Amino acid sequence: MSQSPNPVNQRTVPAVSISTARTGASAKADALGMREMQAQAWAMRGEQYLLIKSPPASGKSRALMFIALDKLNNQGLRQAIIVVPERSIGASFADEALTKHGFYWDWTVAPQWNLCNAPGVDEPRVAKSKVEAVGKFLQSGDKVLVCTHATFRFAVEELGVEAFDNRMIAIDEFHHVSSNPDNKLGSQLSALLARDKVHLVAMTGSYFRGDSEAVLSPEDEGKFERITYTYYQQLNGYQWLKSLDIGYFFYTGRYVEAVEKVLDSTLKTIVHIPSVNSRESLQDKEREVNEIMGALGEWKGLDEKTGFHMVQRKDGHILKVADLVDDSDAARRSRVLAALKDPAQKDNRDHVDIIIALGMAKEGFDWIWCEHALTIGYRSSLTEIVQIIGRATRDAKGKERARFTNLIAEPTAEQSAVAEAVNDMLKAISASLLMEQVLAPRYEFTPKDIGQREGFDYGPDGYVDGGKNVGVNKHTGAVHLEIPGLKTPTSPEATRICKEDLNEVIAGFIQDKLALEQGTLNSENTIPEELTVQRMGKIVRERYPELSDEDQEAVRQHAVAVLNITQQAKLALAAGDAAGDSTGSAEGAQLGNASLIDGVRKFVNVRDLDIDLIDRINPFEAAYAVLAKTMDEKSLRQIQASIATKKLSISEEEARELAKRALAFKGERGRLPDINSADAWEKRMAEGVAALARYRAQAKAKEAAGE
Repeated sequence: MSQSPNPVNQRTVPAVSISTARTGASAKADALGMREMQAQAWAMRGEQYLLIKSPPASGKSRALMFIALDKLNNQGLRQAIIVVPERSIGASFADEALTKHGFYWDWTVAPQWNLCNAPGVDEPRVAKSKVEAVGKFLQSGDKVLVCTHATFRFAVEELGVEAFDNRMIAIDEFHHVSSNPDNKLGSQLSALLARDKVHLVAMTGSYFRGDSEAVLSPEDEGKFERITYTYYQQLNGYQWLKSLDIGYFFYTGRYVEAVEKVLDSTLKTIVHIPSVNSRESLQDKEREVNEIMGALGEWKGLDEKTGFHMVQRKDGHILKVADLVDDSDAARRSRVLAALKDPAQKDNRDHVDIIIALGMAKEGFDWIWCEHALTIGYRSSLTEIVQIIGRATRDAKGKERARFTNLIAEPTAEQSAVAEAVNDMLKAISASLLMEQVLAPRYEFTPKDIGQREGFDYGPDGYVDGGKNVGVNKHTGAVHLEIPGLKTPTSPEATRICKEDLNEVIAGFIQDKLALEQGTLNSENTIPEELTVQRMGKIVRERYPELSDEDQEAVRQHAVAVLNITQQAKLALAAGDAAGDSTGSAEGAQLGNASLIDGVRKFVNVRDLDIDLIDRINPFEAAYAVLAKTMDEKSLRQIQASIATKKLSISEEEARELAKRALAFKGERGRLPDINSADAWEKRMAEGVAALARYRAQAKAKEAAGE
């Protein structure tokens, strides 16, 4: 790819963009001072095990205070322990005068029991005093303790799970837990669940992990009651924020020069610089921060009280810049963190202007005025990207637009690290696809002509028997679609998964490297059903092994339908825009309100929708269309050629699954699939039958040989 004279190329990956209705519903408080999501959580306060899945800024911390106070005052629990992933998040659980807003009790944490404010870092060598503090708290008559995940892990190791009996343990940013036995917090959680003598409240804005591990085992997950509050509900119910834009910009050369082109100093911004081990890093984090500040203006010194840098713009305005990268002066760093957490400044828009961070100011970091999250380099974890975007989605007076920008080093076919560059590019595509799903309204699918659903608006003509009906619930944003041939889940658990957990299934699918590579960079040679049926089916089976085959298939079909309909709606909008239709957007599908619905209706109206059709669509078709537009054709072809050589043969597990599909095919058509068929999927099923026969023959030969 040719080098651009401008360090930020004009070619951009089209933004995910949502526009909101600004109903104010998610900000309105009831008689107890609870917002919409908090009231939903309060209604479930009596549950022993509670999982709250709700986006950043929806009020999870306050919801937890309400629940914890009820458990302490009405449910007989001795104490509440709040566990957060990093010290800065402890500020979210500072004292709150809840009675001022109508609640029964105030939230107070004695200073000595907020261990996030205690000096020292969370590692075994220096954490002994904090573990001792946890032990003292458990023996005291005080009610609330706040600590980090690390401190809690060390305390459980030292004191044993039985020391926490008859207490509420709340784990914030719950996606840090994993069912992998090597995850200590996950193992300890399983032990607490097995002992069954605590109340657990788990909270997360993204119930999936960056490494595609399951958060909980199916057995443990089944013990939790769930509250699900969607991004769509949250953003649509805001009072101020009108729109959220998510975009990716390719750059060449040094990233600090590219930052200068996209960093608008009039916007309240968090800049996340790349890890020193990443390709994008210049290997000198202090110099990188200094160059970023140099691009903002002239340095005028430090504010001694806050530790913020004073930088004067060309127009004379003094910017206050918080440097969370420089760790050479522990006292100054602590002063900066304390200034950022200062509750007296929470509603002061002018307290700070720019925050530059490395590994901080992500999940749980509460700065409502943030308008722009600017991240340099790829992030390996989808969860991390969702959390970073969440920093900008707080609602604040006068803040009408928020944005996330990811500066990405442009991959070129000539560079020596092309494989790594392509891998990173695929991660960015994964994040974009996931955010489109997270931000989209929830779908409700039913078989054809089952009838209209209560609470849904089907447009000016209403619901039409035999028609192509698309209904919208204006309160929840849910979209009702009828899909002929769609399997209906039969068990309560499969029904719940289809209603609440499809984004988690999709997250696992788009993190499947083989599926993503083949679907985007080898799409011309990939049979869509290899992705939608085989790869998605494998992910569902591994994630929900306890479900019956029928219910696994129902979950698979629902997940594919959600992903493909959103992607096809985006393509329909883009096509409409290219044709001069104002409802489309060349810079990316707008996934809010009427615009996504317009795209869904366009897609549905021109296709005879059924599950077979949906399975025959490559879920990465829209992502490939973006690459074809944004990348140099020669480079794209070279990269595609390198991916095409990686296509794998049929494994024994895949052969068994294809053979099952072949039997279903025979049941429908009265014959087995033909290996010479012109239909690629029929041919693939026949190849699977043949491969399974070979595997079985090999197994018999080994058995006969006594191996």
